[in-house]
Amino acid sequence: MTSTPSICVIIAAKNASATISRAVTSALAEPEVAEVIVIDDGSTDHTSRAAQGADDGSERLQIIRFDENRGPAAARNHAIDISSSPCIAVLDADDFFLPGRFANLLALPDWDFVADNIVFIDESHANTASVEVPAFQPTSSLIDLENFVAGNISRRGKSRAETGFLKPVMRRAFLDAFDLRYRQELRLGEDYDLYVRALAKGARYRVSNVCGYGAVVRHNSLSGQHRTEDLRRLYEADRAILQSGDLTSEAAKVIRQHERHIRERYELRHFLDLKRNEGPAAALRYALLHPLALPAIAGGILADKAERFRSPALESANQGSGPALRYLLPITAAPAQK
Repeated sequence: MTSTPSICVIIAAKNASATISRAVTSALAEPEVAEVIVIDDGSTDHTSRAAQGADDGSERLQIIRFDENRGPAAARNHAIDISSSPCIAVLDADDFFLPGRFANLLALPDWDFVADNIVFIDESHANTASVEVPAFQPTSSLIDLENFVAGNISRRGKSRAETGFLKPVMRRAFLDAFDLRYRQELRLGEDYDLYVRALAKGARYRVSNVCGYGAVVRHNSLSGQHRTEDLRRLYEADRAILQSGDLTSEAAKVIRQHERHIRERYELRHFLDLKRNEGPAAALRYALLHPLALPAIAGGILADKAERFRSPALESANQGSGPALRYLLPITAAPAQK
């Protein structure tokens, strides 16, 4: 592929007036971008106006407003359906592309989905990210279904490093060939679910070591908030994939592990919701009536208590350490220039 504009960038946004301009500007700055479609998903602030203010006059920006919030999956599906570019890329309204991202990705061979590393940046340092992010070795490899799913089973006490966070460029032809779209009932893990279903259909998913996506860490980010119900829908999505019949035995095994991981998180959250809303007796009654949930509830409560003891020490150790960047995937530095 060449630098001919061939990518539609989709930005689903709700109450993102503070960040949407940066996101739109970064997308329009990439010469490979033919369209930027912002879906204002029922915002109650000035998200649409702020997005319009970032227009560069190239007639590539389109803003659609939903009167009521439908969720990121529905917003992205609508944008895919009204776009015409052969490639689709998703950008969260909090985030931004680093310069040259698509030139690096489109130069890679043999893919239906192609993603790069993500750098997590504190909001106060986001505007200098392109200067602070160093060059990395321009290598890439294909990721298979088993490794992708395994990369989404997070470990308590470790930084989140979930491969479902990756933001690939997706070939429309592959999505259309297998009638793949986001599951609109999901408001958590909708990306993970789409990529798993694509990999089950044989998608070639290439991941580059180069870093081209900046994810801004905001304490009030909507993407960092989810309901207990969202966890239930996510493990039910895993079950639907398991019932599809498209999986090898190894793929089915690791998806069952992910389903169990999410279901355990759900059971703990549901127990705590009952305790908070209906009292300890209601929570205990639920636990006794659902003995299979007991290990998840007990283990989660003990782990949370241990985490609280560790947190003050970690916070103290990190004070004054400066705005260190964190990357989603392990990195390989480029050789030093002579």
